Amino acid sequence: QVQLVESGGGLVQAGGSLRLSCAGSGSIFSIDAMSWYRQAPGKQRELVAGITGRGTTSYADSVLGRFAISRDNAKNTVYLQMNSLKPEDTAVYYCNAQIRTGRLSPFQNYWGQGTQVAVSS
Repeated sequence: QVQLVESGGGLVQAGGSLRLSCAGSGSIFSIDAMSWYRQAPGKQRELVAGITGRGTTSYADSVLGRFAISRDNAKNTVYLQMNSLKPEDTAVYYCNAQIRTGRLSPFQNYWGQGTQVAVSS
């Protein structure tokens, strides 16, 4: 069984910062790409940032220059540092990871349960 558990969400004023963490646990053999998505009320889930197994990062235009994604492979953890937060960043943030549970197993897609981020104006 594999679990992804997010933490670090909360309420912050506009211009503030938060750091989200997502830790994988269970029968993890290896992790390839890891990503952060978000879903605001009434909107579709959108990709915020991604990081490949080799550390290449990518960002949505709306967060470029404000957010930074990183990972600690030894801890099976991905982070999202969010700076200069805006009210429009308010959403539930979910982590996603491509995980193998064994050497011969295919990569499968896993999601965390989500963590709420609220930015007040």
